[in-house]
Amino acid sequence: MTKEEILKGLEYVVEPDLKKNIVEAGLVSNIKIDGNKVSFNLAVSNPAMHNRKRITDACDHYLQMHVNKDIETDISVSALSSDPNEREDAQRKYLSEVKHVIAVASGKGGVGKSTVTANLAASLAKQGYKVGLIDADIYGPSMPMMFDTVHEKPGVKDFGDKRMITPVESPWGVKIISIGYFADPEQAVVWRGPMATKALQQMFRDVYWGELDFMLIDLPPGTGDVHLTLVKEAPLTGAIVVSTPQDVALADAKKGVAMFQLKEINVPVLGIVENMSYFMPEDMPDKKYYIFGKDGAKNLAEDLKVTLLGQIPLVQSVREAGDAGRPAVLQADTPQAKSFEGFSKKVIDEVTRIKQPEMNLN
Repeated sequence: MTKEEILKGLEYVVEPDLKKNIVEAGLVSNIKIDGNKVSFNLAVSNPAMHNRKRITDACDHYLQMHVNKDIETDISVSALSSDPNEREDAQRKYLSEVKHVIAVASGKGGVGKSTVTANLAASLAKQGYKVGLIDADIYGPSMPMMFDTVHEKPGVKDFGDKRMITPVESPWGVKIISIGYFADPEQAVVWRGPMATKALQQMFRDVYWGELDFMLIDLPPGTGDVHLTLVKEAPLTGAIVVSTPQDVALADAKKGVAMFQLKEINVPVLGIVENMSYFMPEDMPDKKYYIFGKDGAKNLAEDLKVTLLGQIPLVQSVREAGDAGRPAVLQADTPQAKSFEGFSKKVIDEVTRIKQPEMNLN
């Protein structure tokens, strides 16, 4: 018997929670062979006794069937970490085909977080990346309007023994799921915390996203149940905090950064993006009016020792583009498009820095 034969036999064993064979998921390690005796370590998602016995019995069965009918096994079973960020990509129960999951947050509302998220998604898609977007702003979903998909509805498709939701795909290639697709646009979404948490969980668990380079998650303002659920459920690569330059927004942005840096959360902060940095009249693009203050988020980023990802101007056409469902970054050769493009490239740089030496996106 060889290790290759053992692994070949174990490919028939499926981990019940992950729905993948245990070799593909990288759950088998430290194989040792001594005559007809084989020992190895096996990590499982659910280490409860009934599940442990079922999966070890399956290992015995398929090894006897495909390798040696007289084989004897000694299987040491351990539990995978419950923290999705500590699992290998193939060992993740949700979003296992997504390379990078990025949360976009803000300490307070009204700073343009959803506009920034929509333009980041469109910019990444424009550069050829496969992009998904979860509109987790449960109480104020805006992505259907920003991508001109208000009248679209997610689909339903069977994958094996499970029926999954398929996301809406925008004309620019971004896959989107939002509570806005399921609620009446005229109806206020009035949910208690547990209901919002459940809705977010379903966006991870019950939606088939397929292979993606980036998943962006547009969070509600502030810090609360949805944010804690996100950290528990999603394998976050990092977080972006959106702010405007004025002091009242910066104070809340500082809290947003601090939340992700808490020991029990510990999500890398990719940086801060300063939205509405200055007003720029479209007929006078060389003029800049710092109506909310100058370089507030830039100075905050320096104080907190995080990256300033970009400074986005306040331009009327950015608002108009959002209302029309065509993100401003798609406008050819405009100052606002260039600002969003520079921001997205800085995000890619930060993801690359965090992930090195594993990967390079460029």
